Formats: sequence, C-alpha cells, structure tokens
Amino acid sequence: MIDDLSRGPRPPSPLRPESGDALTEILLGLRLDGVEYGRCVMRRPWAVAFPAQRSARFHFVGSGGCWLRTASRDWVRLTTGDAVLLPHGSFHVLASDPGVPAVDAGTLARVPVSDNIYLVGGGACAAGPAERDVGDGAEPADVMFSGALRFNLDPLHPLIAMMPPLMLAGDLARRDATVPALVDAMEREVALDRIGACGILARLADALAASIIRAWVECGCGSATGWVAAVRCPRIGKVIAAIHAQPEGDWSVLRLAGLMGASRSSFSDAFTRTMGESPARYVAKVKMFQARRWIAQDGMRVAVAADRLGYESEASFSRAFKRVIGHAPSAARGG
Repeated sequence: MIDDLSRGPRPPSPLRPESGDALTEILLGLRLDGVEYGRCVMRRPWAVAFPAQRSARFHFVGSGGCWLRTASRDWVRLTTGDAVLLPHGSFHVLASDPGVPAVDAGTLARVPVSDNIYLVGGGACAAGPAERDVGDGAEPADVMFSGALRFNLDPLHPLIAMMPPLMLAGDLARRDATVPALVDAMEREVALDRIGACGILARLADALAASIIRAWVECGCGSATGWVAAVRCPRIGKVIAAIHAQPEGDWSVLRLAGLMGASRSSFSDAFTRTMGESPARYVAKVKMFQARRWIAQDGMRVAVAADRLGYESEASFSRAFKRVIGHAPSAARGG
C-alpha cells in the first residue's frame, strides 16, 4: 500500500454495472504468474540488495522481521505477517538492520526444490531443511519468502504504469478480510515446514499479490485520475474493462460512448477528465502494448498482429506501434 493512503473511512466499493464490476473484470484480465520463489532462513546480521528487474517482486515475512528501503523511500520496518509487492521490480534492500552492508541477491546460493522454487542461502543466510547456520548462531532467524512475479501484461502497459512502486500489505488486514486470511495461511505453512510447503506458499503468494492490488484500489489509494479512478466510476470503468477484455476490438469513440450510455462529446470529456488522455489515445496504447506482448512473447508475425488489431496495412500498424512504443514492431521480437 502506498504512502499517502487515506486513514479515513473506507470509501464505498466500486458499483457493479450489468456486465459485472469493472474492478473484477480488469483483475480477471490482469494475472500474476510466479516466475520463481525462494524460501530463506537468515541469521543476523544480514542484508540483501535486489537490483531492478522487469518482473514484479514479492516478499513475505514468515517469522522475525527486517527493514526495507527503496530508492524513493527510507527504511521501513517489516514484522511477521507483513507482505510487500513492488509491481515494477524496482531496486530495494532488505536487511536485519539498516546499518548492515548489503550483498547482491544474485550472489546467494540457490538449491532447487521443484520447478521455479528454491531454498536460498549464502553469506549471512542459511537455508534448507537442515539449516546451515552462518553468522551468530545465538541470534534468532528471520524467515523470508520472496519471489519474482510476471504480469500477463507488458510492464509498460497503462495498467501497470499507474501502480505505485511499493505496496505494503500490513494495513490492508483491517480493510480486506482476504488479506489476513492469506497471510495466516502463509504463516502456518512457514511454521509447520511440511512437505510441499514451498509449492503451496508460491500459490498463496500469487493470490496474496493480486489481493494487495485489489485492496489498494478499493481502499482509495492512488490519484484521482487514471485507471484507479476509472474502476471506481461504474460508467467509465465499464468502458475500460471492455477495452482491456478485447484489445483487438473496433473501439471507435462512438461505440465506446454507446457502452457508457452517453453522447460522443460528453463521453470524450468524461473519459479524458478521468484517464488524463483521450479515448483514442488510450485505445491505441492498449492495442500497441498488446501487440508488443504478442510479438515479443508469443512470436507472432507483425503482419498477423496488424491484421488482428484491425489495421488496413502493416505499414500503418508499424507507424502506430512506433508512435506509442518508441521503436518499430520488428525490434520487439525477442524483447
């Protein structure tokens, strides 16, 4: 949860239009898949620096505690049951104490448990079923569960770009019953250390990360414009949900206005006030980010992407792609 979260009463949940509420529709389309997870038992003193990366980062404190620092925020204390999501995978440091020199996360030894799940150790970190104590064995252990997550959308997609660099789950327990339930389940898995615990923790972490995003939206975090404002407005939210559910659709301003039940001019004014950009510009961005994902991740040919998105020629598609993304679509392949 971001720094400027209002401490006042929780605002009403987004209203639900006939096709379902916009937040649900968008979250159904916005999926998080765990790329890899690691369970680490750290003996104090310890500190680990996580470099910036394309994937989102997730940390859960199973027991003990630690301190967190990012490039834009000073040290924050995390205790047992706290979870942190960094949607943009920005640089940050976790440490038993702010004064401990940090080692790069990439230097830590990793022992595979199963596909994409590891026990992590090295330096002042000891990990594994038979924990290897390094450092002062008299000090208590801090048990962390960390992971890299990938959104099913492009990292520069408008939905992702509007998220804050850091979301803390601690305060959300008072606002969303799902969050403490998932946190409790993760704490039990860490404490019992049963067979298959890492795999179960990974699935719980996927669900908890999505719940953090949902609670952040519902609890009134974020600015008064953009995606967050849209999903709180049932009429604009319905339009946004439709665009993201079908990026290849023929989303003319007239058709979008019909979804909202408004005239073309009043819709354009309302959309621009809420989203901070025109409907045509927003639709173009959604289409091009979807195209980049198709080309880069799925290996789709440029001509196929152009046709699927309704462009009359590959040349016109390429011009639109470069205008939004900043380079030709052919450069996205393998990116």
